[in-house]
Amino acid sequence: MLLLGGSGRDTQFGTCSVEELVEVGWNPEFLRESFAIEDTLRPDRLVLGFGPSRSRAEAMLREAFEKIIDAGTPMIVTDWAAAELAKGAANSFLATKISFVNAMAEVCEASGANVEQLAGILGHDHRIGRRGMRPGLGFGGGCLPKDLRGFIARADELDVGPAAGILREVEAVNARRRERVVSMVPQELGGDVRGKRITVWGAAFKPETDDIRDSPALAVAQSLHDLGTCVTVTDPKALDNARKLHPALDYADDPIAAAQDADLLLHLTEWPHYRHIDPTRLTSRVANPKVIDACGTLNADDWRGAGWSYRALGRL
Repeated sequence: MLLLGGSGRDTQFGTCSVEELVEVGWNPEFLRESFAIEDTLRPDRLVLGFGPSRSRAEAMLREAFEKIIDAGTPMIVTDWAAAELAKGAANSFLATKISFVNAMAEVCEASGANVEQLAGILGHDHRIGRRGMRPGLGFGGGCLPKDLRGFIARADELDVGPAAGILREVEAVNARRRERVVSMVPQELGGDVRGKRITVWGAAFKPETDDIRDSPALAVAQSLHDLGTCVTVTDPKALDNARKLHPALDYADDPIAAAQDADLLLHLTEWPHYRHIDPTRLTSRVANPKVIDACGTLNADDWRGAGWSYRALGRL
């Protein structure tokens, strides 16, 4: 947000309005975590919001973003209200796409369909698109959950809470994904999970970050620990942060070593190098070759060919 002091008039504060004293320019950010530099230099849009007085604020913001605008980035000039709502609405829509495809994963599990194939079919429709619609454990982090809840709260403040009803279900679907993985563990381990050894690949809420805020992976790991299992977590970047927030869990730096004597392996954060690990390297290390691929990115044929029982969300 840009604040410009003074209106160029010789006035006293007590006799003039805020609009006469300052010009306000609202420039919401749409930065993705792990891609902030790229999104700053090459954003997909610039949004500038102004009140009734906007000449100086708009001129300064146009000058600040001149190179980006000249490179072809679309610029939308609007009012304060629309600019303020833009970030929360954008993230709420992204959260909706994620929860929609995860709701379809629930239906696919019941019907025997493959949610990855279904998502691909839907993604060919240009009105829908494939980006951001990946089935899995759901969203976490510091942006989507916060902005989703903030948008719902703002709708309630404006007495239009029912208009945000769909977003409440988005949040509910997201919570169910974590519960679904937890419920799959007793099914894989024959009922009683107390004392069973669980290995969790992933602690960060998404790959390429050490951020564990509202991490779905750690939520699942902690829930399984609370059920009496022995949980060992591994992650390339987020272990230090995870140890501070979840000290009761065990941790290992190496994903191969983390699987030693495991009764079940859970793939919960979509780090690229996990899908390149040869499952035959793990077969002799684990107590039971069973894996739940909540990210859906491991090669099912390779794992089954190596003697593993393989399950994924939303597909057989």
